[in-house]
Amino acid sequence: MSEFWPTELRVSRDRHRLSVTFDDGAAFDLSAELLRVLSPSAEVQGHGPGQRVTVPGKRNVQIITVQPTGNYAVRIGFDDSHDTGIYTWTYLRELGEKGEELFKAYEQELAGKGMSRDKAEKPR
Repeated sequence: MSEFWPTELRVSRDRHRLSVTFDDGAAFDLSAELLRVLSPSAEVQGHGPGQRVTVPGKRNVQIITVQPTGNYAVRIGFDDSHDTGIYTWTYLRELGEKGEELFKAYEQELAGKGMSRDKAEKPR
């Protein structure tokens, strides 16, 4: 169970950001791109160690839906039809706290695989 509880989740007007505020006052502004490329779904993370894939071409992805899942998470749907990620409060907090370093690692993965944030292609 999460030790942090969100008090507000708000999608930006342009649908490119999700703001999350927690009950301890911490607040984070997460890009749709970050949420999409680091989705906790099996489609992105795989079903076991070493199966995670790098998802390119999501610089302009938009958040279409944010649906509660129990009292512990939300399911976020994106305009590229991806909607299988269940984002727990703990995972949203982690993305808020470590998002910058996680995104830098993602950009390095893209570069290492010759992929781009702008060109959509099959994840690998």
